[in-house]
Amino acid sequence: MQNGTNNETLKGLVQSMQKKGIIVSGMRPTGAMHLGNYFGALENWIRLQDEYECYYFVADWHALTTGYEDTSEYKNNITNLLVDWLSAGLDPEKCVLFIQSSIKEHAELHLLLSMNLPLSWLYRCPTYKDQLRQLKDRNIATYGFLGYPCLMASDILVYKANFVPVGEDQLPHLEITREMARRFNYLYKCQVFPEPQPLLTEAKVLPGLDGRKMSKSYNNTIALSDSPETVQKKIMSMITDPARIHKDDPGHPEVCSVFAYHKLFSSDEVNEIESMCRKGGIGCVACKKKLAKKVAAFMTPIWERRQSWLKRPDDIRDIIRAGNDKAREKASGTMAEVREAMNVDWI
Repeated sequence: MQNGTNNETLKGLVQSMQKKGIIVSGMRPTGAMHLGNYFGALENWIRLQDEYECYYFVADWHALTTGYEDTSEYKNNITNLLVDWLSAGLDPEKCVLFIQSSIKEHAELHLLLSMNLPLSWLYRCPTYKDQLRQLKDRNIATYGFLGYPCLMASDILVYKANFVPVGEDQLPHLEITREMARRFNYLYKCQVFPEPQPLLTEAKVLPGLDGRKMSKSYNNTIALSDSPETVQKKIMSMITDPARIHKDDPGHPEVCSVFAYHKLFSSDEVNEIESMCRKGGIGCVACKKKLAKKVAAFMTPIWERRQSWLKRPDDIRDIIRAGNDKAREKASGTMAEVREAMNVDWI
């Protein structure tokens, strides 16, 4: 038994050494994941787990920055997010899955970094004032919301991440993390933190059922938890080219949400579909039926795996406990270095 354990440990070390570096990323548990989330981030996470040492976390503390007043659904949302991850293809044998709030080292590093974080860095965060305006119906003029970038930096730096997968619009947020790493290393004359580099990802953007951005707040999503039948019904309800009245009218695929999906799900015949649409050779109903079959076929395996995972809550808990342990071990090692550098390790 001991030899078997040693072999497994050695195998894990070899696999870790072969990875390209450490990646950290998280998602907030704010409701059912949808296709926009999948193609915007999760698909990339699944690919990266084969190439990097990946730490993926449920960002439940981050969700509190805008949703602290009503936490009644948090536990269910966390469970559903984990089920969506596992069903979509995140493999706990290839990546570390954990809950942010279970790793208290995040909070400790957040506290220590906040001691030397200039307020001006927080106020200049490009999304701070913008979100205050967009979410003016919520009382988010709070210390926690203002300090969001510090907590985000702690999430990343506590694992000494080399890379963070981001879109171009998120680069300013990552730059604050990089600045905080530089400032800490300079102030305490150490090299505790590497400066995490952006791993730019080109997200595949899908519109919602009504043509607007896919968003839970708009109730226009296709959820990963939707059954194949529900998926097909939703596709058939999609808004198409508003200028097209009759099925043989020439269409304008560039303004049609259905065609935006065809570009992703019907790559083998997308040129033919575009041509037929432009000359009125295919009606919107027929076009949607063709798409509905494609999307349902793509999502059915995810849905089936989801039904299986929902019947195995104990297995999910075991996966997260193991992930929490791995994350905690990594984070605690970093915090020992942080305390030593700051001379707060008297005991």
